[in-house]
Amino acid sequence: MERMLPPLTPGTLYLVATPIGNLEDITLRALRVLRECDVVAAEDTRRTGQLLKHFEISKPLLSYFQFNEAKRSEEILERLKRGEKVALVTDAGTPGISDPGERVVRAAVAAGLRVESVPGPCALVAALTASGLPTDEFHFIGFLPHKSGQRRKQLEALKRFAGTLALYESPYRVEKLLGELNEVFPNRPIVLARELTKKFEEFLRGTPAELLALVAKRSLKGEFVVLVSGMTADEEAKECESSSSGVVSNG
Repeated sequence: MERMLPPLTPGTLYLVATPIGNLEDITLRALRVLRECDVVAAEDTRRTGQLLKHFEISKPLLSYFQFNEAKRSEEILERLKRGEKVALVTDAGTPGISDPGERVVRAAVAAGLRVESVPGPCALVAALTASGLPTDEFHFIGFLPHKSGQRRKQLEALKRFAGTLALYESPYRVEKLLGELNEVFPNRPIVLARELTKKFEEFLRGTPAELLALVAKRSLKGEFVVLVSGMTADEEAKECESSSSGVVSNG
């Protein structure tokens, strides 16, 4: 006899990961939560509506995005307090990872309400594991600031990090980013992961200068995960040598 699955818990906020490209990547658990919840809070109700339609799921949709997070978080908390089961999804991937979700989770936890993660697709993990760069230690930055000075300052601050650096970038700024990486990390191996899980998924590997030359020859579309190899032993030695040479003795 097939084991009966436990029902969803009333008054719970379910963080449901959705496909970042390939619809086959949705989990059976995610589908069950979406079918059994009372309402779906979505970053883009039109896009989520298409996803639900594809899987023949019909549920009320509540818009929840960057510019209405405060108001919607209050409404979601009220629903949870009434015992409703709320599924939170973003356009693609895992809620709260460079997408809306963190604010309502923080509020729900502070209010003593139950939050449950329904894990699944995440662009960061998909890119990192297939990059060929070290995965035992990494630092996720998300999106860099738009202003050049702030971007450069943040990259400079990450130079001494030993693990792999991972960040998100749009196709409109990837060439600019490579130029910045060429100035800050000229000799580091870089991996550009684009169109993840989709038909034209691609991993481009090389130094910043090599990738800049490639971008100059062809147009690269899609959202990017950019991975930068961590500080090497040689770089660390040079950094220590440079710091030592700058010390002035008072003896």
